[in-house]
Amino acid sequence: MIDYWTYDSKKETGYVGLKNQGATCYMNSLLQTLYHIPYFRKAVYHMPTTENDMPSGSIPLALQSLFYKLQYSDNSVATKELTKSFGWDTYDSFMQHDVQELNRVLCEKLEDKMKVDGTVVEGTIEQLFEGHHINYIECINVDYKSNRKESFYDLQLDVKGCRDVYASFDKYVEVERLEGDNKYQAEQHGLQDARKGVLFLDFPPVLQLQLKRFEYDYMRDTMVKINDRYEFPLQLDLDKDDGKYLTPDADRSIRNLYTLHSVLVHSGGVHGGHYYAFIRPTLSDQWYKFDDERVTKEDTKKALEEQYGGEEELPQVNPGFNNTPFKFTKYSNAYMLVYIRESDKEKIMCNVDEKDIAEHLRIRLKKEQEEKEHKKKEKAEAHLYTIIKVARDEDLKEQIGKNIYFDLVDHEKVRNFRIQKQLPFNSFKEEVAKEYGIPVQSQRFWLWAKRQNHTYRPNRPLAPHEEAQSVGQLREVSNKAHNAELKLFLEVELGLDLRPIRPPEKSKEDILLFFKLYNPEKEELRFVGRLFVKALGKPSDILTKLNEMAGFSPNEEIELYEEIKFEPNVMCEHIDKKLSFRSSQLEDGDIISFQKPSIPGGDTQVRYKDVPSFLEYVHNRQVVHFRCLEKPKEEEFCLELSKLHTYDDVVERVARQLGLDDPSKVRLTSHNCYSQQPKPQPIRYRGVEHLLDMLVHYNQTSDILYYEVLDIPLPELQCLKTLKVAFHHATKDEVVIHSIRLSKNSTISDVITDLKTKVELSNPDTELRLLEVFYHKIYKIFPPHEKIENINDQYWTLRAEEIPEEEKNLTAQDRLIHVYHFMKDPNQNQQIQNFGDPFLLVIREGETAAEVMDRVQKKLRVPNEEFAKWKVAFISMNRPEYLQDIDAVSARFQRRDVYGAWEQYLGLEHTDTTPKRSYTANQ
Repeated sequence: MIDYWTYDSKKETGYVGLKNQGATCYMNSLLQTLYHIPYFRKAVYHMPTTENDMPSGSIPLALQSLFYKLQYSDNSVATKELTKSFGWDTYDSFMQHDVQELNRVLCEKLEDKMKVDGTVVEGTIEQLFEGHHINYIECINVDYKSNRKESFYDLQLDVKGCRDVYASFDKYVEVERLEGDNKYQAEQHGLQDARKGVLFLDFPPVLQLQLKRFEYDYMRDTMVKINDRYEFPLQLDLDKDDGKYLTPDADRSIRNLYTLHSVLVHSGGVHGGHYYAFIRPTLSDQWYKFDDERVTKEDTKKALEEQYGGEEELPQVNPGFNNTPFKFTKYSNAYMLVYIRESDKEKIMCNVDEKDIAEHLRIRLKKEQEEKEHKKKEKAEAHLYTIIKVARDEDLKEQIGKNIYFDLVDHEKVRNFRIQKQLPFNSFKEEVAKEYGIPVQSQRFWLWAKRQNHTYRPNRPLAPHEEAQSVGQLREVSNKAHNAELKLFLEVELGLDLRPIRPPEKSKEDILLFFKLYNPEKEELRFVGRLFVKALGKPSDILTKLNEMAGFSPNEEIELYEEIKFEPNVMCEHIDKKLSFRSSQLEDGDIISFQKPSIPGGDTQVRYKDVPSFLEYVHNRQVVHFRCLEKPKEEEFCLELSKLHTYDDVVERVARQLGLDDPSKVRLTSHNCYSQQPKPQPIRYRGVEHLLDMLVHYNQTSDILYYEVLDIPLPELQCLKTLKVAFHHATKDEVVIHSIRLSKNSTISDVITDLKTKVELSNPDTELRLLEVFYHKIYKIFPPHEKIENINDQYWTLRAEEIPEEEKNLTAQDRLIHVYHFMKDPNQNQQIQNFGDPFLLVIREGETAAEVMDRVQKKLRVPNEEFAKWKVAFISMNRPEYLQDIDAVSARFQRRDVYGAWEQYLGLEHTDTTPKRSYTANQ
């Protein structure tokens, strides 16, 4: 057993892993695969980059840096710089693309860089990964052939219906017949019967095969994962059967015999799971599993057979008993294979050493390593040091009104000093003197304190005996939380010559106050200075000084406000200038904001006339980024709103932005902070009170909202039900999806009446019916009186179709049966798989299978040659009973209500070559 806590990948295997930085899915396994193609790594090292490039902005440099660390580091390597360099730094990016797209993004960017610089590595990507195939169409009855050459860097191979890689290649080059309605338009020859297919002109030295494990299921409107068993060989011979995959013009002197280099594996379901890779870095018998940070040695069976997928049997508990073995689907299976051509093996598996790496890159990466070691050392010695954060008047001037409005300073943005704990505080003052040019005797430091109302203010100056202590002792006095920080405010008083002087003695009667100035016209708040005042003095005593600090005339009338707190609500109160500072309960560290008084009905219109209303605005200000619901990834506009805005305020502002007259036609949808997607349900009309309620998702607050513009007001729409109905035309191979919007009290009969006004019918008197279709089976024929309110069309298809004439006059002996298409899956124990469009069919008493099939052929318009391959079976509970031509079909079906009949149906067995109906949406 591996002890994962102490396991050292480098020591055990000679290789290191890549850190799992969350949300990078398949990237780590792809990068390890590319890194272990030495010729590719060498080419990456030889790409021209300069010391001025930044890895986060240059894919080549980021990849060089990553490969260097994989080669020389002792620990797992981070990938953040690389993901930033190609802009995929969110989970979303990886969910929206697949491994093939990531591979192409990387290769295309590298290829472009190699071309631009005309370097020694130009053309490397093509030489390694590029192959060519010919798409051909060949007429059968006339002498005409069309060829088109295309290049590929990887091949997508079908997994479904294929037992192994060779079967997929057979399918890839399978010839398609273009005949009947599907004839080929040949130049000068008109419509012709033809053969269409693909053959390979050449294969690349490194062959990348993408296995189609993920497919789109149209019936469920979702992606599904194919876990079928799919075999791949250690050696792949693409010259087999006299080179049946190759064109006649292919160079037959090249031997297309490949050996397996890596197997990329996905474990789990379609919406997540885990990715890792099995790689043979030297093509020896030893395989390695690269699973994020961890690299382990593995045997061949683990890398090959165990990644085929399919089913596995659990060993029997009581072998003596005749109990059926329990089988379960294996959700871990290969989704990408990399093969290397035997004849190119020596060239590709070359040596890569330090001389291949540019000197500036070596210097940069060694410097990075030294910095990393330095940080590591700092961390290890952190208990010996205290971080002292010094805030000065200059920091307050810089931050207030820009980064912050409440309190005085953001301590994360002030100068930090890392000081040994045993150093006397007076020695630290000497360091400050050197840093700022302020003599030691002119420095007075104040401790900050967190008040009960959650504000943070300078509380008291350090006493002489405290300054004689060590830095470590002082931190313990100031900070009960025992973190390694000491926060100080540096008070410096200036003389008439603006040079630092010794601070005046502070008595108990002296109060240190901080002052901010508010300008209502500019909506601007800034720090203007601090003053010592006497506790028994009055604000009226300092008005002249405040006017001087503000740049006003000495006698300007001003209003004063005390900023008391801002969480959870703003508290800012007017100060009576006639009361003493003590009577107004002012103390050290308090903040007074002042302004010229607002003039009622003045010339200039101001939004926030006084300090309290401005601070209230700032506290509740919220910039919201709006996106159209149909394009949920693209920001369209942003609005500055207030968290206290009502539902009506918000939609009114959005309507104004969009130039809409009627705000009730705006519908909003909240953002899911975890999935980074719109929430499934939109916000109901006036369904929330305030903007803040729209933005909160569990314990997180978002700044994104999605909007739609409706064709009718939202309150009206909420009384309606919208159904998406797919109308299958009786004679045309097309399906049109209609949105039917009716009152929630409506019935299926109303839906059909509405639909009739929108569709083309074969006859004006034709009747329609509505079916529920799921997974290629009909589960329900909706009765006309059923209410539509509870119908859910989110997960299955509602299908509308004309009722055929033959169904209208059924006798007691006639049966209306379900007919489904099916085939048997060779990889799933010959299990039945349905496909295509199911339908209903009337069968007459005594009618034979041959007669029924004759009617089916006419109904589906299948050519004789193809229909001859079809078989018919009576299927009950998923078990087929094949019928002979003379068998009576009706005898097989019980007399029962059709609404529950999906488990008994007539099955048409054939391969899925039916032309797909074309789907169009019609709103």
